[in-house]
Amino acid sequence: MPSPFLYFAGGRLSPAELSAARLDGHLVELGDAYIPADAVETRELRAGSLRELLGDTLAATHLSAAWIHGALHEPPSRHTVQRAVPRRLHQAFVRRLHYRDLRVDPADLQLVFGVLVTTPERTLADLSRVDEERYAAAALSMADADPRLPARTVDWLESRGPLPNKRAALVGLRSLAAREAARVRTT
Repeated sequence: MPSPFLYFAGGRLSPAELSAARLDGHLVELGDAYIPADAVETRELRAGSLRELLGDTLAATHLSAAWIHGALHEPPSRHTVQRAVPRRLHQAFVRRLHYRDLRVDPADLQLVFGVLVTTPERTLADLSRVDEERYAAAALSMADADPRLPARTVDWLESRGPLPNKRAALVGLRSLAAREAARVRTT
């Protein structure tokens, strides 16, 4: 069931009506949709705003999943997605998507408002394995929002086979987990 808070171009309002409502300050952009200016931006609304873009076959990963989980204030300019179905996809993808054909393990996915998104553990593991500042900032934001997440992510990563940059990610995640353990001991 579509959300009464999400408006898409060509949906309930025409593009002209959407533009007018936005210019009048009644609606604001959220991902690929618009929401009422006084609506609270939630994980569900962020995910739902990508519903038309991702459909049932793609899952939001990396920075896109971090945005949905609330680790970023703005969505990435190109959404990172992976195949969420067993069959390979033979379709043209829009330029706004960074598509990875490797299928995401269904155990690493959760359904958020009709959109498949990697779990917080999988998202943090993916972010931690990329050596770029914006990924590190998103990973730190996720760890700050849920201080127990790094320890759970270490367990998740250790249970997986070989992955690119796994060792470096584990070092950073163990450091974040130790920071939380030290904080708990001092309180």
